[in-house]
Amino acid sequence: MNKLVRAAQTSQPLSLAAMEEASRLGLREADIDHLFLALVINDQSAGHTLRELGIDIDSARLAVEEQRDAQLTALGIEASFPAAGRIVFHETDGYEWTPRAWGLIAKSSSKGKPGDAAAVLRELVAEPSGLITDILDRLGTTSDQIIEHLDRADSPSVKPMPAAVNVKGRATGSAETFVSAPLNEVWAFLTDPARIPEWEPSIGIVDQIGQEPRPGTVWEAAAPATYPDGKPVKIKPQFRRRSVELIAIHQPHGIAWSFGYPDVARSNSVLTEFALAEATGGTQVRITTSWSRRTGWRGLVAWPLRPIQKFLVWITLFQIGSAISRTFR
Repeated sequence: MNKLVRAAQTSQPLSLAAMEEASRLGLREADIDHLFLALVINDQSAGHTLRELGIDIDSARLAVEEQRDAQLTALGIEASFPAAGRIVFHETDGYEWTPRAWGLIAKSSSKGKPGDAAAVLRELVAEPSGLITDILDRLGTTSDQIIEHLDRADSPSVKPMPAAVNVKGRATGSAETFVSAPLNEVWAFLTDPARIPEWEPSIGIVDQIGQEPRPGTVWEAAAPATYPDGKPVKIKPQFRRRSVELIAIHQPHGIAWSFGYPDVARSNSVLTEFALAEATGGTQVRITTSWSRRTGWRGLVAWPLRPIQKFLVWITLFQIGSAISRTFR
C-alpha cells in the first residue's frame, strides 16, 4: 500500500475521534491524551493491542481525567476540569491539533516509518512529557508491554481503502469500524428504522416507524432539512422524498437496507449492508455499500468519473462508520 495512502487512512479517523473526544470537554484543540483515546477505539492493530490489554474507552477516559486532576493538584491548583458532555464535534467547527500532537503524528510517517496507527502509538508511548506513561500506569500497563504486543501483532495494520469496483454490474465498496458496545446493542441500533437518520447522512426522518422490521417492508423517509450544525440543506424537490426498504435481517450478524429516490426517474437505489462480529471490548462492524452501474452510453460517459466515485464511496463509508461509533460514545 502506498505510504501516503496509509498515512491518510490513519490520520483521518484518528483526527476525527480525537477531536470528538476534545469536544466532549468544550475544547477546540486535540492533544496527545485525546490522541490516546482515539487509538483505543481505532480499527487498526494499535486499537486491538490496547483493547487486548484490557483498555476500553471508559477506563481510558477515567484514567485521562484522573491524570488531569492529579496534574492540577501537583501544581497546587484547587480546581477541576469541566465535566464531560456529549460529542458535539459534528455540530461545531474550529478544531485543530496541538503542535505536539500533530508533530507526533507527522513523525510516525517520517523516513523509515509506516505512518499507520501502530506507528502513531509507538511514538505516543515514547513521548517525553510523561503524560501517556502516567496514564498507562493508571491503566495497569506500561509502554514496554504495549510495544511488546505491537511487535507480536501479525495481522495487517491497515485495511485497503474501499474502492468502487465492478461486481456483477454494481459499484461497491467496504470498510470496517470498531464500536465500543456489545454486539446485541449495536444490532438493535442498526435494525431500528427510527434510528437510521443517526447513521445514514442522506436520511433526515423516517415515517411509519411503527411497522415491524421485516424483509420487504418499505418506509417513507425524507432527506435532512438541516446539517448537524443547524445550517439549512439546499436540495432539489425531487430528491427530498426517500424510500427505505429492509432487504435482509439475520440476527444477530447481518442487516441490509436499501435507499431510493421514488421521485427521480431511472435513479439507482443504494444498498447498505452490515456484518457484525463480537470483538474484544466491543463489536466489529463491516459496512458495504453498492449500487447498479449505468449501462450503454451512460456508462461510457460515467467512466471518467470513476476516481471521484471511488472517493465518494470512501467518504460515505467513513461517515457511516464514524456515526455508528459516535453513537455509543
